[in-house]
Amino acid sequence: MTTFWETITGSDLTREWKAYEVRAAALPNAYRAAWEEIKGHLFGYSDFTGRNLMPIFDSALGLLEESAAEGQTIYQVVGDDIVGFSAALAGGAGARTYRDRWRDQLNKNVAKKLAKLGD
Repeated sequence: MTTFWETITGSDLTREWKAYEVRAAALPNAYRAAWEEIKGHLFGYSDFTGRNLMPIFDSALGLLEESAAEGQTIYQVVGDDIVGFSAALAGGAGARTYRDRWRDQLNKNVAKKLAKLGD
């Protein structure tokens, strides 16, 4: 169980992340390269802390580990569209990124200010 202090400092995430990287280091080269790409594409779907992505990273890494153990090629697992694969992991091709959420919040704030000015 995560303590309040770990949650505030993010040390629990650091510990989890280091464990993921140890697991990823044991993958074959092609799988490690795909893991790096998947990570890069998934970070755009992160919330402020990245906590929302930790289960997704764990599942993606587990899929890669199982597939490598079964002798599948990386292309059999993710295909040749890692961007699309990553979007699907994050919740679909139309999954909202942090930019989308910030843009919506900014638009709402501007609309409120304009409404106050119009009163």
